[in-house]
Amino acid sequence: MLNLVLFGPPGAGKGTQSAMLVEKYNLIHLSTGDLLRGEIAAGTELGLEAKKLMDQGILVPDAVVIGMIRSKLQQNPNAGGFIFDGFPRTVAQAEALDYLLNESGTSISGMLALVVEEEELVSRLLNRGKDSGRSDDQNEDIIKNRIKEYNAKTAPLAEFYNHQGKYTAIKGVGKIEEISASLNDAITAM
Repeated sequence: MLNLVLFGPPGAGKGTQSAMLVEKYNLIHLSTGDLLRGEIAAGTELGLEAKKLMDQGILVPDAVVIGMIRSKLQQNPNAGGFIFDGFPRTVAQAEALDYLLNESGTSISGMLALVVEEEELVSRLLNRGKDSGRSDDQNEDIIKNRIKEYNAKTAPLAEFYNHQGKYTAIKGVGKIEEISASLNDAITAM
């Protein structure tokens, strides 16, 4: 089973690249952002609370996110693999994910980290906000807070997976096809 963590700050291109990886390797895409936006669109209690936090650029609590991931893993017991996009975001979540996958007799195959400079991220997100309608992509201060949150809480995951021998940094700037080829090379090397 191929289980990948696609890693990178907001605007790094995780959504674009994960779609290509899902197709190539027949993986199930688990995006916490998509899961949360689905809850928001459905107007659930979880969705309303998540929207309030997301609009401020604050991460949704671990227990909520882990519960959603557990549910998705249980709904897909015969999957050939998963690509985790936007999860885990903290070492505690990574440990919880290891535990959840271990329950299913599998583990993370590798973490692929898209590396992009902050100025480029802000530009990409502001451009995306023009089309997406997402309020968290339309305000530069909120975007910078999201990047700050990422750097403070999520960047330690690189060390967590590096310690396990599962971390690979990929330059996330350039042509989409070039970035995709770099990701495929890293997967082949796993």
